[in-house]
Amino acid sequence: MILTITLIITSLLSLNFILLKFSSNKIIKPKTTNKKPVILHPQVKLNVNSKNLAATGS
Repeated sequence: MILTITLIITSLLSLNFILLKFSSNKIIKPKTTNKKPVILHPQVKLNVNSKNLAATGS
C-alpha cells in the first residue's frame, strides 16, 4: 500500500517536472539594447545668489 502510493507520487512528480521543462515559455531578448542614459532635462540652471537667501531664524 505504502509502496504503491510512493510509486504513484514519484511518477506524478517526474511527469510534472518533464512537462514543466518542455512547456515553459521562453522569452526571446533582443540582442541590441540601447545603453545610453536618457536625459530628461538637459538644461539645468543653478542660480546662487546670496542676496536672495531667506533668514534662517537662528
